[in-house]
Amino acid sequence: MKPEKVNPREVFYQPSRMVVPLFQRPYVWSKERQWQPLWEDIARLADVLATKNPAATHFLGAFVVQQLPSTLGTMQEWSVIDGQQRLTTLQILLDSLHSQLESRGLAMLAAQVEPLIVNPAAFHKKPEDRYKVWPTNLDRAGFKSVMSAPAPVDYSSVVPSRLAEAHQYFSDSIGAWLDKADELEISAKLLVDAVSGQLEIVSIRLDATEDAQAIFETLNARGEPLSAADLIKNFIFQNHAGTEAEVEVAYLSNWAELESPWWVTQVTAGRTSHPRASWFLWHWLRARRLEDFPIRELFTQFKGYVTDRRPDLSSLLPEIKTAADRYRFVIEGAQAVNGPLTRVQWFSYRVGTLDSEVVRPLLIWLDEEPQSDVPEKDKTQILKYLESWFVRRAIVKAPSQGTNRFMVDLIVHLSRQPHDRLAIEVQSYLASNKTPVGYWPDDTEVASTLKGAPAYNKYLRARLRMILEALEDYRRGYPDWNALGMGPIARGVGTVEHLLPQKWRANWPAIWSPDEAETKAASRDRTLHELGNLTLVTQKLNSKVSNGSWSKKVEHFQHINDVLLTNDVIQSAPTNWDETLITARTTMLAASVLKVWPAPAGHIGLATQPVQPEASGEVDLALLVSEGLIQPGTVLVARPAVLNGATAAVGLDGRVFVDDVGYDTPSAAGVAANSTGLYRGVINGWRFWKIQESGKSLWEVRNEYRASLGEDDRGNEVGEDVQDSEQIEAELVVAESTNEADDE
Repeated sequence: MKPEKVNPREVFYQPSRMVVPLFQRPYVWSKERQWQPLWEDIARLADVLATKNPAATHFLGAFVVQQLPSTLGTMQEWSVIDGQQRLTTLQILLDSLHSQLESRGLAMLAAQVEPLIVNPAAFHKKPEDRYKVWPTNLDRAGFKSVMSAPAPVDYSSVVPSRLAEAHQYFSDSIGAWLDKADELEISAKLLVDAVSGQLEIVSIRLDATEDAQAIFETLNARGEPLSAADLIKNFIFQNHAGTEAEVEVAYLSNWAELESPWWVTQVTAGRTSHPRASWFLWHWLRARRLEDFPIRELFTQFKGYVTDRRPDLSSLLPEIKTAADRYRFVIEGAQAVNGPLTRVQWFSYRVGTLDSEVVRPLLIWLDEEPQSDVPEKDKTQILKYLESWFVRRAIVKAPSQGTNRFMVDLIVHLSRQPHDRLAIEVQSYLASNKTPVGYWPDDTEVASTLKGAPAYNKYLRARLRMILEALEDYRRGYPDWNALGMGPIARGVGTVEHLLPQKWRANWPAIWSPDEAETKAASRDRTLHELGNLTLVTQKLNSKVSNGSWSKKVEHFQHINDVLLTNDVIQSAPTNWDETLITARTTMLAASVLKVWPAPAGHIGLATQPVQPEASGEVDLALLVSEGLIQPGTVLVARPAVLNGATAAVGLDGRVFVDDVGYDTPSAAGVAANSTGLYRGVINGWRFWKIQESGKSLWEVRNEYRASLGEDDRGNEVGEDVQDSEQIEAELVVAESTNEADDE
């Protein structure tokens, strides 16, 4: 390793070619984050050189290259290990400067810059030998187009690319700076000197025998890290056998697709966000290793897998490609709004609304070559069992901590079974588990959970919509029965509508005697958000219809409605809709839920099922996320000062994550954050956590939502909450002062 401080003239003057390996990520620098700050630094440097300090310099960072084998008399080539963004940008900057100088007739100055961007013709054995830096294959067309364009560059005629945008930005900036010059040639020479001679960069050149991969990983462990998928790609192709041409063929055939926009899109699950390719590789590797590990360890685990099992990379890459293609087919199909899906796509859509990516390794494992002899009917049956397990657990709000491990344990169990018994083994494994993390809720628990429950407030809107969609498709004969001619309902776009309006007091006046009015109103409020009062509408109702009388709603639905769930209601109750009918419909829909997602005959879930008392107006964190009042990823801070600003984050499903572990309630997360026992008060999670950005407690956000529904007048519930919160606040103060006294 030979580190030295150099300038661009010393880096680029001698004939040489720095090749960015095809497995490195493409050019990603942008105007706001890199181009503009770099140009502003150069402009300031030129001013300092002219007025204050002719020896001033500006440090740009470092790059690492490794010498490639070459024959006598040929041009030296280097492989860029790190710093390709910086080196490529310098070439774009120098070429923009050269173009501006030529356009202004400054031929002598342009001739000083030209050797820094073009190798002498005598060294050209192939067309790309012209360039000092040869970028990764995804950038080559754009780089070649703009770097070979005649001055002044016509940007409308070059290949559109981020590199062309960078070239135009630097060219425009240089042109504007030169336009302001009092003496053009003097200012131009000053700029040439600043860019080519006074920018400093640390060059680290490795011999061919040094471990470039280890250095690459060390350098990228700091700053803004590469994704796990980027690191895995680099590792694979650094170690892939064959010539450069053979490695490029392997890349183009098996990996290039993983760098397309669909795969590099950031996807959030729980509280973490990664490129989709990294999520896929995490699922794939857990299916391969039959071990659970956090996604943050993905690259380390992949290296261990390759080191321990030494698979042939030329064979492993096509296997990854096959699994990736299947993964994309399932997910893209699940995102389709209309039309029938394959059974696995339907499964993926439904379970995906539950924020349950934990099943992906099992789906990948089922499609691997060793399981190719498993009959499709058995795979379909496995999906049915798993879908029932996931949905029933979501309905009863069974704890989700540990399900990653549970799914991997299931794969391990299945890997030891005969393939003709896999469906039976899945059913048995799920039905026999009697722990909170793995049990399969039985009919009684699911039905009792839905009975009288405020479903509209209890479940994330996407999940509730999925359940209603499934009930509607069940009526239409999808996905596993004889389908009707009307097709399945559109997915993910319908609106959950109350049949009895939320603001019924203003729009549905009731004829009750004074003696019974209070009791009747309370009964109606209790049933308002029940499953039996909800339906799907494919065209959102205007407020006049939504809040109108029952006769208006019936008339509207008779003319504009294609939802069988709604038709069933207006046909069975054409003149009146009340709490008695809502309760009966809740029971009927709950029975349909049990048919859509059945459990084995006679199945019993937990011996002692958890009791979850429900308030009629329950507002949990999942509802606040569903309504957009709290965004997924929102950072929460513990209010007690003794916890030194312990933080948590809100997940997509309303769970609260502390140290990457999700908790179903704010209070449970508060207990976890207080694991040291520093805070001695009672933990009410709604008061315990506040939103970092706004400073509001979760309790305040929840009460603002309640107020927006006109529910401040609900009497005891709000009053008790205020009293409880005041008590907790007092306990916080006492606990904090006590701990402070102890510290002293």
